[in-house]
Amino acid sequence: MGQPSDTTLIEQVQAGDRAALGRLLEMHQGRLFNIALRMVSNRDDAAEVTQDAMVKIIQHIDTFRSEAQITTWMTRIVMNQAITRLRRRKLRDHASLDSARPTGHDSDQAASLRQVLESSREPGPEQCVEDKEMIERLLAAIDRLDTDFRAVLVLRDLEEMDYQQIAETLEIKVGTVKSRLFRARLALRQEMQKIGPPPEVSQGFSPSPQAEA
Repeated sequence: MGQPSDTTLIEQVQAGDRAALGRLLEMHQGRLFNIALRMVSNRDDAAEVTQDAMVKIIQHIDTFRSEAQITTWMTRIVMNQAITRLRRRKLRDHASLDSARPTGHDSDQAASLRQVLESSREPGPEQCVEDKEMIERLLAAIDRLDTDFRAVLVLRDLEEMDYQQIAETLEIKVGTVKSRLFRARLALRQEMQKIGPPPEVSQGFSPSPQAEA
């Protein structure tokens, strides 16, 4: 017997089946954690953000309406928790976004950013080194971005959401998504330039502020 669908589980949850709620959360916990990690760049913080999001989901699952997608609804909750965490962190330490990224970054976040890299050749040993350097520069640059910019980049380039899904998740207009994404990519490019030049022979991903169709 296959895994029950989100729709089936939600119907069971709203009918009072709490075991179905556990299965629903289990199905989405990994994805929500990865989103939190990409936003807050720290495993401990990401775990707390995910836990807080789970509590919110449990508290408000009865209010969920099927007009929206459950994935979008859950993503909105975890993004709101992550944004709140980032803003509190910024208030605690105004210099945090200008500080250097600690070494030993989480491998699962680095792996997600490898999907952003685009290479036109087979990766040999030299290319692997260049990709690692590019990933490190991307991670450091993303950490320096404004929270709103980081959010649209994570949802668009890493979660691969479309404009409408991003708009629903962040509760903003589609036009605002497009404008913010353009400015976010421009800001990311500028931050990468501040960090330092890319490897001389690298032909990997370069964040472009070019607007999408």
